[in-house]
Formats: sequence, C-alpha cells, structure tokens
Amino acid sequence: MNPPDEKFDLVDQNDRVIGSAPRSEIHARGLLHRAVHLWLFHPDGRLLLQKRSLDKDREPGRWTSSVSGHVNAGEEYDAAMHREIPEEIGVPSATCQELSKIKYFPACPETDQEFVWLYRATHPGPFQPDPHEVDSLEWFTPTQIDQMLIRHPSDFSSCLIYLWNQRPP
Repeated sequence: MNPPDEKFDLVDQNDRVIGSAPRSEIHARGLLHRAVHLWLFHPDGRLLLQKRSLDKDREPGRWTSSVSGHVNAGEEYDAAMHREIPEEIGVPSATCQELSKIKYFPACPETDQEFVWLYRATHPGPFQPDPHEVDSLEWFTPTQIDQMLIRHPSDFSSCLIYLWNQRPP
C-alpha cells in the first residue's frame, strides 16, 4: 500500500527536482511533486476506471483513472508508469498495446499539487487488481462517464474530473 515514509521527489514550478521528502510531509504541506495516470481502453472503445480502495489516504472509494500513482524519488515518469500498471491492476505493462504519453498537466489544486503525465493504452483484460489499491474495476463508455460526472461528480477523484475535462481530442 502507500507507506507514509515513502519518498517522492520535490519539484519546482517548472517540474525540476529540488529535493525529496516523505509522502506524508508532501501531502500535509501541499508540496509540488509528480504522478502518472493511465487511461486503459478496451478494443471496443470503453475506458477502464478503477474505484480507489477504501484504505487509500486520498479520495478513498472514488472513481479515478485506470491506473494512477506517484513518481518515486529518483524515478522518471515512464519508469513509474511501467511500475504502477502491474502494482495496481496486475498485468505486465508490456501487455498494454500502444502505451504512450498523451498529455502533460501542470501541478494545481485539482491534481493535488502533482505534475501529471497522462498515458493511454489498450488492453482487453482480464486484470488482477491489488485490493489494497483498487476496490473495483469497471468499463465505461465516454458517454457514460460524461453522464456520471454530471449526475454524481462526488463519486470521482478531483484529478480524474480535471483530466477528463482537459482531455485531448
């Protein structure tokens, strides 16, 4: 799971590493750091969303990206993405077809002060999610997500709402 003493790189306003600190301190003080998100699509176009575990310290039980996680101290974005895929949904990253970066987002309150690289890939499943990280996984059409965001925005992580509203065409 997410130990509070896990270390992340601290970054400046330009996403340059300026040090590192424990997860608990970074979140408590709202310091700038890095994260990755993956939107994993089924070949039929549906998007896999994960419902965050109720054990999570940030936004438990809310729908978020297929995979999301912090970039650890000394780690690069791509390495973090390849690490997070098997950790969260239980498949090797190499089985994700056309895995690529699609958009970079600056740190802001909606991303929890995280600079975020959003990736996309295709994978039909099945998955073996880590129950400490993920409560459930479910496929949704983009139209279903749009409707759910209108009706029940509090069911979604603030970061997913932000990324979805800023998504590339």
